[in-house]
Amino acid sequence: MFILIISMINDNYQLLTSSSKKTKMEKMSAEELLGRYAEGQREFHEIDLSNIELFEAELERIHLEGCNLKRAYLPYANLNQANLQGCNLLEVEMGDIKLYQANLSNTNIQQGNLSRANLRNANFRGANLSRVNLQGANLYNADLRDTDLRYADLRGANLDKAKLDRAKLGWCNLFRARQVDLSMAEYDHTTIGPNGY
Repeated sequence: MFILIISMINDNYQLLTSSSKKTKMEKMSAEELLGRYAEGQREFHEIDLSNIELFEAELERIHLEGCNLKRAYLPYANLNQANLQGCNLLEVEMGDIKLYQANLSNTNIQQGNLSRANLRNANFRGANLSRVNLQGANLYNADLRDTDLRYADLRGANLDKAKLDRAKLGWCNLFRARQVDLSMAEYDHTTIGPNGY
């Protein structure tokens, strides 16, 4: 009985310490991130990069799984083949960014700007893209299955071969979006289609 109680206390302590570790992210500046990247480091897991400014940064194949990039500024940056799985990208500025073949699955990109972004072959599966600006974005062959695209702006976006299975498109604006296949998507009368209706 005594051993069982000690074991339960130990298990609870481990749960508490592991959860407290997850809430405390190391804060990193743009200078440090770029410096480490230049030295060859590619793995940057669960780092606090909120409000970071990386305009035109060259960060191909970087691994930023679980990082906090809330309100980060990355216009014209090159993150081709990057791994951003599970990142917090709330209100991120990524206009004209390159994210070819990037992994953005299970990310939170609410209210972010990805206008005119190169998102060809990107994986957004399970991502929250509600209220995101994707005007003119290239989403050729992108995986948008199980995404939340409610209130998203996809005007003029290229959706050729994009997978939209179970994507939520209520209040989404697809006016003049190209090659849109909504056959497996969840949409209704609030969705503005490519023809404006």
